[in-house]
Amino acid sequence: MIRQPIAIDAFRVRARHIWHKGWFLLTCGDFAAGHFNTMTVSWGSFGNLWDKPFAQVVVRPGRYTYEFMERYGTFTLCAFPAKYRKALDLLGSKSGRDGDKIAEAGLTPQASTIVAAPSFFEAELAVECRKIYWQDLDPSHFVDPAILANYPREDYHRVYYGQIVAIAGSDQYHT
Repeated sequence: MIRQPIAIDAFRVRARHIWHKGWFLLTCGDFAAGHFNTMTVSWGSFGNLWDKPFAQVVVRPGRYTYEFMERYGTFTLCAFPAKYRKALDLLGSKSGRDGDKIAEAGLTPQASTIVAAPSFFEAELAVECRKIYWQDLDPSHFVDPAILANYPREDYHRVYYGQIVAIAGSDQYHT
């Protein structure tokens, strides 16, 4: 997929739609070392914090990607055209512990422009992030008790904030 660099102030995205309907691949690790993992995510956000553009993602401790998020300092978020939905379904339902799910999904990891974590050739959007903060969700802080229904095993997410250091995407993602 042909992507062009996008300045942070020119980045345009329908945030709820891309997270809820489009999904991302969250990838963490080191492409050059061949040590990375990816998972499909549909919870997260983009914003501004501490005068830095950020992406926020959540990962449960039981996920294999959690180990990579803990070990490495960078991650990427990649969005794909609708024709890759089956690949994202597979990458969200299989563990990288059990084999090469990326090859099985038919996607092509590639070096990112700045961070060690890879992006994907087929992606129409690649957001490169450097971790700046994490926080574990604390159920005692849930104001809406309905949120607890997301945690029947009490496996509360860890929230990661990454400073956006590079964005590349197709025309639909920039003004």
